[in-house]
Amino acid sequence: MSSSTDKPVLSETLILRHAQDERRVEGLRTSARRIVSLLVLTVFVFMQAQPAFAYLKFGVRVGGRQVTLKWTQTPVRYFVSDRSSVPGVGVGDFQAAVGRAFETWQAVPSATIAYQAGGVTAALPGDEDGLSTLGFRDRPDLDRVLASTSFVIDMGSGALIESDIFFNSSFQWSVSQSGETNRFDLQSIALHEIGHLSGLGHSALGETELRDGGGRRVIAAEAVMFPIAFSVGSTAGRVLKADDIAGITDLYPESSATDSQGVISGRVTKNGQPVFGAHIIAFDPQSFAMVGSFTLNAQGEFQIAGLPPGPRLLRVEPLDDADVDSFFGSSQTVDLDFRVTFVDRLIVVPRGGGTDTIEVKVVPK
Repeated sequence: MSSSTDKPVLSETLILRHAQDERRVEGLRTSARRIVSLLVLTVFVFMQAQPAFAYLKFGVRVGGRQVTLKWTQTPVRYFVSDRSSVPGVGVGDFQAAVGRAFETWQAVPSATIAYQAGGVTAALPGDEDGLSTLGFRDRPDLDRVLASTSFVIDMGSGALIESDIFFNSSFQWSVSQSGETNRFDLQSIALHEIGHLSGLGHSALGETELRDGGGRRVIAAEAVMFPIAFSVGSTAGRVLKADDIAGITDLYPESSATDSQGVISGRVTKNGQPVFGAHIIAFDPQSFAMVGSFTLNAQGEFQIAGLPPGPRLLRVEPLDDADVDSFFGSSQTVDLDFRVTFVDRLIVVPRGGGTDTIEVKVVPK
């Protein structure tokens, strides 16, 4: 996640553990130090080893197959480091703020994800100890990183073993109910990072503008998982949006959600050739909710799941309003050379089913 001033970004790191030799591999780590806008939260973004359909979800290759990175057993137990204290934020304050953020994700009625506070630990986030730990670490060298999420995975099974989140104590933090001037809201940043801990990548549902002197300023965001944060003092990032809810529901669907919600499937082409990395938005003209996805394979195909039934407007656009490496790995070539395109008819999402494949033809700029 990034901020509104050329300051910090957020970061995700992957450690792959081979069950046989316990060999640690950090090869799927993308050290893309991002400086995206107003509150740039520096993110070392780990994207999927190989893309999957719908949303940006983390994934790894296990035994020749793609495995979505998610918790197979819940509740997910987490701990708070006993060194989680900075000026204005005590350990108890920290526990309460991140607890509220966990509760926000758990309260999504269409998802089954659950979390359990395990108490305080002497460990620090980043220790490979089998505990999912949250806490502060002093990292002045990461002068654009507000927070970072890391994962440890058993590559024999693809099981997620632990996920840690550190918050950079080099910045000023607040747990005030209404926010504090010149301090970052801990609960807002925790909500974003817990989305990563749960398996969600970044959403592109946000609007920015270029700032004088460089960087971008956030105008609006329709997802907590948008990689650019609001400015210091803002508490706007404490509330999940439709895109966040659809994403967590897609990962951990409640049984009734599977029966009642639907999927839009389609393909984006340009001059008859598939487009990789196109951003697709499904807009509900009744609720004004927006849910986004990307074309994430060589055929230019996409899916948007977790949608309540009803009509949608579809918009396809290039990912040219943010840093591409916040969403995709450096080895992936994202097509930005096409015009914004609207599907010329309403797409009706069926209850408990999917649409026919929709082909969207875009044209070069």
